[in-house]
Amino acid sequence: MTIMPEINPNDILGIDKDWWRGAVIYQIYPRSYQDSNDDGIGDLAGIIHRLDHIASLGVDAIWISPFFKSPMLDFGYDVSDYRDVDPMFGTLADFDALIEKAHNLGLKVLIDLVLSHSSDQHPWFIESRETRENPKADWYVWADAKPDGSPPNNWLSIFGGSAWEWSPERMQYYLHNFLVEQPDLNLHNPDVQDALLDVCRFWLDRGVDGFRLDTINFYFHDKLLRDNPALAPERRNFTIAPEVNPYNW
Repeated sequence: MTIMPEINPNDILGIDKDWWRGAVIYQIYPRSYQDSNDDGIGDLAGIIHRLDHIASLGVDAIWISPFFKSPMLDFGYDVSDYRDVDPMFGTLADFDALIEKAHNLGLKVLIDLVLSHSSDQHPWFIESRETRENPKADWYVWADAKPDGSPPNNWLSIFGGSAWEWSPERMQYYLHNFLVEQPDLNLHNPDVQDALLDVCRFWLDRGVDGFRLDTINFYFHDKLLRDNPALAPERRNFTIAPEVNPYNW
C-alpha cells in the first residue's frame, strides 16, 4: 500500500498566507511621495515611478496609506467612496498599473482600509441620516438624547470633546470617535459587515495582497452605551492622545 504524503493546499496554489510574518514592509504616504504631474501632491503614478528603487532596497512589500475618494479632512482617513481613487492621486487604472508593476518586481502590495468609520459625505451615511426607517438607518451608531437633551453617555472623541454629534434630520445623536465628519459604522449590523467584506473583496480582486486595518480597536461599541468609567491617573496612556486631552481620563 502506498501512503500519500500530506499535501498543503497552499503549496498547490503557490500561496504562502504567512508571508507577512517577519517581512520588511515599506510604507508610502501617497500625498507626500513623488508628484508626477506637478500639482504639488504625490500620486499613484509617482509611486509607480519609484517602484524599481523600492524593490532594489530588498523589501518584501509596500503598504500604501489611504488613496480613496475623500474630503481629506483627516488626510484620507475620512473615506467617501471605498471603491475608487481620489482624483488627486490618479485613477483605478493607475492603481491597476501599480499592482502589475509591483508584482512583476516581486513586491507585494498592502493598502490601508478604514472600516471603523466613513466620511459624512459617504452615500451610506447620507442615506442613514435621512430617516430612522430607511434601509441604512442602522448602518451607523445612532442614539436618542437623554431627557435633558444631552448626549447619550460620557464617551469622548479622541480628537477632543464629546464623541456624539446631534443630527436635526433624525433628531438623534450619532457616534464619532474621531472628527465630527467621521461617523462610526455600526459593525454589530451584519449588513454592514457584509458591505465592508465586499469592499475587501473588491481590492483583493484587483490584486491587493493584504490590508493594514486602521483603528481596528474602534470597530465595535458597547451596545448598551454605558458610560466609560474613570481611569486612575497612573493608568493613563499618553501615547494614545496628548496628556492634555481628557480622552485619556
